[in-house]
Amino acid sequence: MTSLELRFEGAEVLLPEGMMRTALSIGDGLVQRGGGRPIDLSGYLILPGIVDLHGDGFERHIAPRRGAMKQMDDGIRAVEAELAANGITTAVLAQFHSWEGGVRGPEFAAQVFQAIASVKDSVVTDLIPQLRFETHMLDDYVGLPARIAQWQVPYVVFNDHLPHERLAQGRKPPRLTGQALKAGRNPDVHFDMLLGMHARKDEVPAALDALCKTLSQNGVRMGSHDDATAETRAWWHDREVPIAEFPETLVAAEAARAAGDHIILGSPNVVRGGSHKGNASALDLIAMGLCDALASDYHYPSPRRAALMLAKSGLLDFAGAWAFVSSGPAQVLGLDDRGTLLPGKRADIVILDAATQRVAATLSGGCVSYMSGNIATRFLK
Repeated sequence: MTSLELRFEGAEVLLPEGMMRTALSIGDGLVQRGGGRPIDLSGYLILPGIVDLHGDGFERHIAPRRGAMKQMDDGIRAVEAELAANGITTAVLAQFHSWEGGVRGPEFAAQVFQAIASVKDSVVTDLIPQLRFETHMLDDYVGLPARIAQWQVPYVVFNDHLPHERLAQGRKPPRLTGQALKAGRNPDVHFDMLLGMHARKDEVPAALDALCKTLSQNGVRMGSHDDATAETRAWWHDREVPIAEFPETLVAAEAARAAGDHIILGSPNVVRGGSHKGNASALDLIAMGLCDALASDYHYPSPRRAALMLAKSGLLDFAGAWAFVSSGPAQVLGLDDRGTLLPGKRADIVILDAATQRVAATLSGGCVSYMSGNIATRFLK
């Protein structure tokens, strides 16, 4: 894929020290110190591309209806189009490996990871697969590290969505019948499966000890999801799981910060002004310095909107707000080659219309992944 050699002039460019009216050159897929064909981008903002380190909004593209998507790679390409249209140049696609079955089941996960691998070299956006593993699936631990390596998954997050309180009482969870039918199971069989996993809960810690040790040795990045207590975060920290995705409470976020762990919050939480589940407010945690990066979670337009809202609110300056969706997530993922517009970094760029702050163009590795409207005429002159 051939990257462009261009020199953008007349725009406001976000550099580490802040917004500056300066020229920006790209070539060979990187930000350069000069050169390139001049392009007048007066009236536009040039920002580092968005690095989205957790999003499952792609589910509707790969399975819009049960059985409707037969060509998984076409679904992944549709995902990339939406990512690029929202200024995302690096995207972690968070795929469940869950007892919930259906689009969240192990068999479907394998298809998703195979599809990502099959299109990775022919799309512009950098797509990174993430496995969201349900910790009480004890029968799936055997061979899981080998499957993760085969699927080329560099990032694993641990979830536990079992309704333990109801199961401990022998009561069926809400929506069990619909959930079972989506998974292709008889509701009674599904309920028995949940009861069986709950009954073996005491076996989970030892199984996780071994799994985390192996994944760490294999260089896999690991995170926990929805930590609710300081004790839970400490438990994961001790197992070399240093990323806290969407901590539900202030105490869990404070424990992550005290341990030097990374804290990821949801962009929709910022945009909404609070959690839709009644968890800790992302705005409050950001104000207290308890955030390293924002993720799309389930809505790809939200990272851009959240960063712009934070800057407009005065809580952070523009550079600080945008860092939550660019350099911050890049650091969490260990991607030192992106996140800022310094010479030598990847030419991952999102160009916003200065008046509307909508995405006008997106470039990943110096290649155009999205362009719309009047800006196209600037490139064609």
